[in-house]
Amino acid sequence: MKKLLVLASFVAFVAGCNKHEAELVGVGGREKWFQPDPFGTLFIPMGSYHMGPDDEETPMAHTTKSKMVSVQAFYIDDSEISNNEYRQFVYWVRDSIARKLLAFGSNGNAEDFQITQDDFLAMWPIYKGDNNLQDPYINWDQKINWNSDDDDYRADLQPMYLPEGERFYNRKEIDARKLNYEYYRIDIRLAASKTNRFLPNKSPDIQDAAHDYKKADYMNGVTLNDGQNGAPGSPSSLVGDPSKDSKVLGTYNVKDQVSVGQGNYVPRERKGVDRSVFILKDIINVYPDTLAWVHDYTYSFNEPLTNMYFWHPAYDDYPVVGVTWKQVRAFSVWRSLLLNNFLIGTGQTIVNDFRLPTESEWEYAARGGLDKSPYPWGGPYIRNSRGCFLGNFKPMRGSYIDDGGFHSVYIYSYNPNDYGLYCMAGNVSEWTSNAFDESAYDFQHDLNPDYVYEAQEKDANVLKRKVIRGGSWKDVGYYLQTSARTYEYQDTAKCYLGFRNVMTYLGRSKFDDI
Repeated sequence: MKKLLVLASFVAFVAGCNKHEAELVGVGGREKWFQPDPFGTLFIPMGSYHMGPDDEETPMAHTTKSKMVSVQAFYIDDSEISNNEYRQFVYWVRDSIARKLLAFGSNGNAEDFQITQDDFLAMWPIYKGDNNLQDPYINWDQKINWNSDDDDYRADLQPMYLPEGERFYNRKEIDARKLNYEYYRIDIRLAASKTNRFLPNKSPDIQDAAHDYKKADYMNGVTLNDGQNGAPGSPSSLVGDPSKDSKVLGTYNVKDQVSVGQGNYVPRERKGVDRSVFILKDIINVYPDTLAWVHDYTYSFNEPLTNMYFWHPAYDDYPVVGVTWKQVRAFSVWRSLLLNNFLIGTGQTIVNDFRLPTESEWEYAARGGLDKSPYPWGGPYIRNSRGCFLGNFKPMRGSYIDDGGFHSVYIYSYNPNDYGLYCMAGNVSEWTSNAFDESAYDFQHDLNPDYVYEAQEKDANVLKRKVIRGGSWKDVGYYLQTSARTYEYQDTAKCYLGFRNVMTYLGRSKFDDI
């Protein structure tokens, strides 16, 4: 009797363990997700607000109308990106080029800068069987000895430096013209167009005249059913060349337009292509335009800033300037890869990419939760109760120093807004992701408003305008208002224009409390 009771208990236990096998319970073993705040950023909760001016502005009524919009939760840098933070990007590009030269050079340490394909696959076995693997890979753990006394070592690094005939007082300096960053991005909007969607070769419901499925050679996954559509007795066969999977499945016919200049476009259709047509490659020089300090102002002595502002330690915590819109986008891609590759390497789940803020996100963050405030600090005035200016701009009749600044200042200067964000008004203006159009408020959606246009090289200049926000050290007080918007051209770099990044929060809200 005791044995029967034990057996019955065991059967009940097994039945209890398997009671969910026939129920819809989701996939088990999923990690509990918690997103830590990315370093240097602050969380901005979702919300709705009146985007645009709260007071009627007759001259600007056509470009900054008031409109109720809603913005999802996101992270944003608590300050503008500094010279030293951007320098990390520049040094990464410099070191990647140097390591490649050393890995394939004639120096005796070349193998130290290499990771063989076998070693790479030992670390990343998921890539076994791929046909496009590099050999060798670059070893980022090996340090570069820039002061090596080895002749071959120095000879391998020689292409990194300015040619002897271009040196000033024979100073051996890195040739900034060679610091080019190669990156890729996906044109999701092009892929989302209904005319550009995937076209399967055949589907399982195709029948011949006799209502027979035998001619439906649709491939499901990586197996091909030999035209039998999985009929009994016809085993599935593996596809011979995995690289041709997409062509077996189907293709894309992609329609878009190409600019030929003077505001003219010609239609383009690429038929029978695979999804790589939506993956775009770009190569951008990452070094800031330090000459912006000179060319932005006529008859003004700014040569010391041109010579020192970006690289000297005295300016490490000043906002980086002289960066174009495309350079800023490249930085955002690099920063995203830097974080997500670390997460992958440590067995963690990746997060959303860093990017430029939309102008609706930027204005929402600048307001600091104060819907009707014209300035980030909350009040309608540009001074505090003691008469001190609250931002770095061009006050009075042009007395640059009355606000405590002169040109740009330390990125944590002045008091933050109620979200804890510094210099959302003044110091340097900031790039956003949006294209500038005077009537954008009229046609863009009220849910995460976002008007973008990817200007081509031959496009008219008017199509290369990108929205900038916040005002700068050289601007009058009007541009410090949270609702003020203006533009710069995406291929220009200015000594008063910087940026900060945002990242969309994963989920509805922190703790997801409704």
